[in-house]
Amino acid sequence: MRVVLQRSKEATVTVNGEVVGRISSGLVLLVGVTHEDTEQDAKYLADKLAGLRIFEDEEGKMNRSVLEAGGSVLSISQFTLYGDSRKGRRPNFMAAARPEQAEPLYEKLNELLRGCGLQVETGVFGAMMDVRLTNDGPVTLILDSRA
Repeated sequence: MRVVLQRSKEATVTVNGEVVGRISSGLVLLVGVTHEDTEQDAKYLADKLAGLRIFEDEEGKMNRSVLEAGGSVLSISQFTLYGDSRKGRRPNFMAAARPEQAEPLYEKLNELLRGCGLQVETGVFGAMMDVRLTNDGPVTLILDSRA
């Protein structure tokens, strides 16, 4: 599994003109799933995301997790994270898992994050979504369960 995360001051996801997810301070996650991923990959990433110290403490140092900072998570499924554009001009998405495999693992990641005590909002799996966020920092990281 691959996650691009951005620390945000606020974020929303809209489907067909309707806001389906909204957070204030926290993390925006773009989540991709590949063929070899299992629930162990989801567990690894949930633990990493919940404990990653990228929020500032009283001294202005990135020393607090999203949990410690009282933040929330906006999780968006994003199969294009496994796009391969090394050849030609059109990305190849063969490394992205099919929806019947990807959706349960995406949902498992969100469930595990909730189990860590986080409020998790989501988009709609497989839908065309408009995602708006105000970056905080900006802080953007890429996490991969199979590094």
